[in-house]
Amino acid sequence: MAIGEHENGTSSEDPAVEQVGWRHTVTVIKRDPTARFGLYLIGLLTLVATFTWIDYLVFDYAIAEAVWYHPERDPEVVETILPPAFIDGGTWAHPLGTDHRGRDILVRVIYGTRISITVGFLSTAIGMVGGTAIGSVAGYYGGWVDDVFMRFVETIYSIPFLVLVIAFMAAFGRSITYAMVGVGIAVIPVFARLIRSRVLSVRETDYVEAARAAGVRDSQIILRHVIPNSFAPVLVQGTLQIGISILIIAGLSFLGYGAQPPTPDWGQMLSESRGYMLPQPWFSIWPGLAILVTVMGFNLFGDGLQDAIDPKIDN
Repeated sequence: MAIGEHENGTSSEDPAVEQVGWRHTVTVIKRDPTARFGLYLIGLLTLVATFTWIDYLVFDYAIAEAVWYHPERDPEVVETILPPAFIDGGTWAHPLGTDHRGRDILVRVIYGTRISITVGFLSTAIGMVGGTAIGSVAGYYGGWVDDVFMRFVETIYSIPFLVLVIAFMAAFGRSITYAMVGVGIAVIPVFARLIRSRVLSVRETDYVEAARAAGVRDSQIILRHVIPNSFAPVLVQGTLQIGISILIIAGLSFLGYGAQPPTPDWGQMLSESRGYMLPQPWFSIWPGLAILVTVMGFNLFGDGLQDAIDPKIDN
C-alpha cells in the first residue's frame, strides 16, 4: 500500500496517518536482518565516499620505476623484477598490494567508491525524475498526451541499453559525466512505465475527483496527490536501480567508456588487471569484490523496502 493511502484506495491528507505509514515501513525494515545489513553496507560506503579525502596517485616508486623503465613489460618478465609488495599482494605500506604501475590498490578502491556511489545515485536520480515526470503526466491526462509520451518512452526502450549509452557518449565524449547522464536517460522508460501504471488507478480515486471538483489546477493535483500516492514502487525501483547503475557504469569503464585514466574506477581497474590475473590475482579481486558488496547492499535494502511497502505481502 502506498504510504498515505487507505485500504480502499483513497488517500489521507492527515499528516499523522502518513507518519504512521512511514513508521510502519521503518519498523518492518528494522525487523528484517537482510534489509538492515544492506542498509549498513550502503551507509558505510556512503560515509567512505563522502568523508574519505585521499590522493589516488599514491605510488610505490620502486615498483613504478621497475615497470615503466624496464625494456620488457611482459607480466611474466616484470614479475621477476618486482619487489615483494607486488608479488605477495601486500605489505604494511600497501595492504592490498599495488597494481602494474606501482599504484596503491587500497587507495584506488577507496577513491573508486566515491565515483561509483556518486554516479549510481545521480544517474538513478536523472532516470527517476525524468521517468516520473513523463509517466505521471501521461497517465493522468491519457488520450493523445499518453500516446505521444509513451511512444517516446517506447522508442528509447526499444534501443539496446548499451548501444544507447555508447551512442550518447560517442556524440558527446568519453567521460564519467556523460556515462552517468547516458545511463540516466536510458533508465527513464523503466520509471515512466512503472509510475504510469499506478497513476492510471490513482487518478480515478475519490480524493483526485474531489480536487478536480474544487477547481484545483492539474499541476497541483499531480504534484500534491497523484505522484505522492503513486511513488512507492518508484522508490523501490530506484533503490534497486542504484546498484544496477553502478554495475553498468563499471561495465562501461571496463570497455573504456567510463572514468578516464588516471582517475580510478572499479571497472577500469578490472580492465587493467586482465593481463595480470594469474600472477597477481588480487589486482582484480579487490575491485571486483567492491562491486559485488556495493550492488549486494542496494539489492538487499531494496528487497527489504519492497517487503515493507508492498500491499500484497503481509508483514
